[in-house]
Amino acid sequence: MAYRTIVVGTDGSPSSFRAVTAAGALAGATGATLLLACAYLPMRGRERSAAADALGELSYKVTGSTPADDALRAAREHAVAAGATEVELVAEEGEAVDVLVSLAERRRADLLVVGNRGLNSLAGRLLGSVPSSVSHRADCDVLIVHTTSGR
Repeated sequence: MAYRTIVVGTDGSPSSFRAVTAAGALAGATGATLLLACAYLPMRGRERSAAADALGELSYKVTGSTPADDALRAAREHAVAAGATEVELVAEEGEAVDVLVSLAERRRADLLVVGNRGLNSLAGRLLGSVPSSVSHRADCDVLIVHTTSGR
């Protein structure tokens, strides 16, 4: 089976960039379109006010989708360096699992790639991690990339 559309989630962390690199290499090798996805949640009014006070004119950097957009631009560099040629950036409001599964369904993705972060943590085992939840809910293949040391 050849992958035509690959979705990979990123939150801008170094471990998520390792998943992006793996997805970028796979997209480059198969000629697939790579959708880089980042979910974000809006700040509450009090948090937004505190950030605005602390950051002054730079407060736009923590409001709306700006942090997600910044993470996506950085992720694009990793994906392209790994070999991806057709890359789209998608920032969507919502919980990470919901956004990734929904995007994969809407775009008829063949593969959804996530890092293993959270799988080995107590919170991940008790509350459910993004990779675990995605693997149960996605209607396409799921690749969980080993991105953490597991310690």
